[in-house]
Amino acid sequence: MPAPTRALLLIGPLLLFLALVYVLPFLGILRWSVTLPEPGLEQYRAALTDPLVRSVLWRTLRICAIVTVLSVVLAYIVALIWVRGSPVQRLVVELCILIPFWISVLTRAFGWLALLSNRGIVNGWLQATGLTSDPLTMVRNEFGVVVGMVHFLIPFAVFPLASAMRSVDERVLMAARGMGASRARVFWQVFLPMTRAGVIGAALVVFVFALGFFVTPAILGGGRSVMVAELIYLRIFQSPNWGLGAAISVLLMLAVGAMLAALLRQARPGGGS
Repeated sequence: MPAPTRALLLIGPLLLFLALVYVLPFLGILRWSVTLPEPGLEQYRAALTDPLVRSVLWRTLRICAIVTVLSVVLAYIVALIWVRGSPVQRLVVELCILIPFWISVLTRAFGWLALLSNRGIVNGWLQATGLTSDPLTMVRNEFGVVVGMVHFLIPFAVFPLASAMRSVDERVLMAARGMGASRARVFWQVFLPMTRAGVIGAALVVFVFALGFFVTPAILGGGRSVMVAELIYLRIFQSPNWGLGAAISVLLMLAVGAMLAALLRQARPGGGS
């Protein structure tokens, strides 16, 4: 049996499974978007012109951009310690990266709620030490949503960054140091540009994940910082407007698909040049 045929037989069940659980439901959502409540593209026009939907989309893009920048910057520091730190530092970083994967997103969101709420641990400590007289509002707003999302997404940004850092040729760094460049100059002008592909990959991964966040914004936003995934849930389950919810879902899928295409293009050899 030819090798391509064997490969197709091995991967065929997986492709069939993915088609059944992803492609068919998406086709159903696509059909809803152009048939409910009446056939046509009216729901797409509403999704792009309705003030409420546009404000949610703008809020989602703004929060995702902030989360992406913060996550990549913090993940870069973590990855740098993981790749170039001492053995003890590497072990600690590995534990900090792996342990969050064992904790569900729901548990982490409620954990941040317990920490940041008006009667939470952080506000209790601030008031007990006299740093603040009144509790700070750190949840049920965009601040709490950003904190929870950044905490969840940092580990996902670390892996592409660490991979890019491990591919850096140490001889280039040694040559720069040998020519008299300071450590700071070597980092900013040599090391950071050489890890550019990892930074772009990490940013795309984080942004794509952030676009579809639902649990964390719903809990830490408290209904006051609604993002697009929560809006879709509200349109499907709480207000009977399945067509609009389906149209927003399709637009979100198209945005994610464009991001993934950019990520795959960046991942190809020479894609970042």
